[in-house]
Amino acid sequence: MAHELAEANGKTNMAYFGETPWHGLGTKLDNPATAAEAIVAAGLDYDVNLVPLITTEGRPVPQRKATVRSDNGAVLGVVGNTYTPIQNARAFEFLDFVVADRGLRYHTAGALGRGERIWMLAKMPGHIRVKASDDITEKYLLLSNSHDGTTALRTFFTPIRVVCANTLSIAHRQGRQQGISILHKGDLQAKVQEAQKVLGIAHRFYEETELKIDQLASHYPTLQQLDEFFSSLFPDPVENPDRSRAGQTRQDLFHLFEGGRGQDIPAIRHTTWAALNAVTEYVDNHRSTRAPNPVDRASRRLQSQWFGSGARIKERAWELALAMVG
Repeated sequence: MAHELAEANGKTNMAYFGETPWHGLGTKLDNPATAAEAIVAAGLDYDVNLVPLITTEGRPVPQRKATVRSDNGAVLGVVGNTYTPIQNARAFEFLDFVVADRGLRYHTAGALGRGERIWMLAKMPGHIRVKASDDITEKYLLLSNSHDGTTALRTFFTPIRVVCANTLSIAHRQGRQQGISILHKGDLQAKVQEAQKVLGIAHRFYEETELKIDQLASHYPTLQQLDEFFSSLFPDPVENPDRSRAGQTRQDLFHLFEGGRGQDIPAIRHTTWAALNAVTEYVDNHRSTRAPNPVDRASRRLQSQWFGSGARIKERAWELALAMVG
């Protein structure tokens, strides 16, 4: 499936608030005061309706319904009869209770595909400063929901390294699921408690992450460890005799380890943290992405680095890097 930015009525469903985001997508707007204002600004102010399915012969399709976007009639997916859509306004309104308390500020909101995947990115206060150096990682909270039945409403923690604007992908796992599920209860007190719960988990997560990053930045891998690290992430194919592509990727990673953005900072140079950053820079900026134009390529890259194969590569790199220093 293509994952270009969604559009409706000639308007791209993407907006950012404050500084230009690292992915360069969207239209700059004034900082919104509420989640509802952010949703309108990003063109996410549409409902998702359930519509019965019929065959071309007019026969009803049992146990299945289509999710349809209210503003342009786009079919977003096919779901079971028990599926209940969470509307965009409902999905993100609890963030207001955190923003009002100055715990977060809105950063980016948008939709991918035909509008079946939506997200809102919020920036947390403070940052991670690696080994008291100029290497700073900002702390973000990413909320995402789908209208095609493929994913639940989830919250992800998404650290972004300032010097190169690359994203880490560190899954907070509950069982086999990634991220934190968001409950939607009707009363005001429940929403406040849910917002406080998510923010509390986020603060603990980033405290632990800062300690782990310092561990990575205090470890200097041998050439053999570095080769094994990159080979585990991009191994030679077993069945395909042409191994040049994987080999070229590993060579690119070595080059990024030595000369990538931010790799010249003395406190982190030639460390396992630098090796991890070589992977994130490759995935976010150099990995091949096919699309007919630069905007669509940026959109597909964003989809991959947050939700797709790029995120899985970076999660694996994080796990392997911690194992190397452990």
